[in-house]
Amino acid sequence: MQPKLRDIAKDLGVSTATVSNALSGNGRVSVELRDRIRAKATAMAYSPSLQGRALRTGRSGVIGLILPDISNPLFPAFAQSIEAAAEKVGYGVLIADSHGNTDGQNDALLRMMRQGADGIVIIPRRGTRMKDLGLPVAVVDTPSTPENSASADHQDGGRIAAQHLQDLGHKKIALIADSRNSSVQNDRIEGMKEAMNPDTEYCVFWQEDNRRLDFVSLVAEGYTGFIATSDLYALSALTQLQRGGISVPGLASVMGFDDLAFSAAIAPSLTTLAQDTDQIATHAIACLTAQIEGTAPVQKVVVPMTLIKRDSTKAAPET
Repeated sequence: MQPKLRDIAKDLGVSTATVSNALSGNGRVSVELRDRIRAKATAMAYSPSLQGRALRTGRSGVIGLILPDISNPLFPAFAQSIEAAAEKVGYGVLIADSHGNTDGQNDALLRMMRQGADGIVIIPRRGTRMKDLGLPVAVVDTPSTPENSASADHQDGGRIAAQHLQDLGHKKIALIADSRNSSVQNDRIEGMKEAMNPDTEYCVFWQEDNRRLDFVSLVAEGYTGFIATSDLYALSALTQLQRGGISVPGLASVMGFDDLAFSAAIAPSLTTLAQDTDQIATHAIACLTAQIEGTAPVQKVVVPMTLIKRDSTKAAPET
């Protein structure tokens, strides 16, 4: 049976009010007695009920996490990191999926508010901006998003990607993105463009303009390097090139972003830029809990991306 406050109080010969004050940090309890009570609570595996906590503090002890599309393998990884970071500071997490559309995102926000979430971490659906919800919010998106609380440095990730292929001697590079509405994809593309040398030829291909990009034809036009704003798009390029008889990385190098679970397992394994989801999650939760608890604001953070070199990139073929 789950131990209760009165069980700890009876064991130590103190009142339940004293135990409650010692565990919550409220009231006047000596340091020595507080430490004894907390040690006893730990030994008895005591954990406060959410209902009791809500009655004492006016808070539910639960935060919401809203993801843009849980079918994208990046976002379950973020969910795991957010949940771990929240658990460390005593919060549970409710997860909702926007299903890739604005209405779904708005419905999820309203649902979290009705369920009494103390605050919300949101990875916004592309192209949306957060309005004032009347409760604490932490946004995980990209530094160029005005409301951003914590994120990877997507623009610098783009620079690193472009520099990697140029260091390998690639002089004609295709940049592949999906939607101009995505702040993350735009920042990655801008970073790539900024890093291009004057003698490097490049072109941006938006899949929303042409869902059936012909990568084999691009190789015939002289492109030897391909950088996609997601490992998902890079996988599509790599697969099409291989089916078309183009050796990767012999005739074309391909790289992506986000180091998704499959990226190390495919052949050739995919060179990519990785986000530190644990560090981003820790900062997002710190931003949110500071708002919830009324403590000093936590500075917004930008976390560097890491180049993961694998087998899908190598020196450009000799012409």
